[in-house]
Amino acid sequence: MSNLQQDPAIRSLLERMPKNIQSTFTDEQLTYLKIAIGARQWGNHTVDCRGVVKFFKFRYYYVFLAGRNRRELSLKEQRIARLAQAIILSSVATLIILLTLLVLYLMKSALGINIFNGYSFGVWSWFKGLFN
Repeated sequence: MSNLQQDPAIRSLLERMPKNIQSTFTDEQLTYLKIAIGARQWGNHTVDCRGVVKFFKFRYYYVFLAGRNRRELSLKEQRIARLAQAIILSSVATLIILLTLLVLYLMKSALGINIFNGYSFGVWSWFKGLFN
């Protein structure tokens, strides 16, 4: 038995075949099988969520993988990654700023401080209505 046949991926593949077929592969064929198998293996991910959803008579599978990207990215992929990162960071920063402004406005209203006499944005009334 060659060293290549001891490889866990090749051994797993060969074990699913009849014994008389297992012994017919050359080392060159096993090498190409290993390359083909390796191209389909995803490896370990921090988040690996897989499942099946039945919808009427059909079944659909879903896969959600997340983890550190170890691939070399092309220039186009790098630009897209930077754009996506900028959009996400901008969205998070905007959300944090808006929530901070909301909390400050609610604190101002709770203390009875009016910025404009006789005018209200209605946020305080809405907020108090949530708890009544």
